[in-house]
Amino acid sequence: MTHLLDVNVLLAAIWQEHPHHERAFAWLHGKKITVCPIAELGFIRISTNAKSSFGAPMDKARDLLEKFLSERKAGRIPDDLPALESRPAKSDEVTDFYLAALAQKHGCKLATLDARIKHSAVTLI
Repeated sequence: MTHLLDVNVLLAAIWQEHPHHERAFAWLHGKKITVCPIAELGFIRISTNAKSSFGAPMDKARDLLEKFLSERKAGRIPDDLPALESRPAKSDEVTDFYLAALAQKHGCKLATLDARIKHSAVTLI
């Protein structure tokens, strides 16, 4: 099974300062993973935000993401699901449900740390 990584898993696995780093890093062992543009952009946006606990320069965030994906031979899938094919119940579920539906479309599971996502294509780590 291939797992599409949620933004929170990318953050936890890459940043050693993240409170769930060890859990995410251990879970990744031996897993086949993939990412999509939304997850990659979310990682960069949060990693470089001055208000986040990381506050990294853009080049560092991009380099860390590239190294992580290369070392794990991560695949990439396009964000090719029309937005209206995702069916969230409320506004704070929009991106989560889109990523879960995207994973499902590509025969994957969405790997996440967010227990609030109630979708059949989600794997909680």
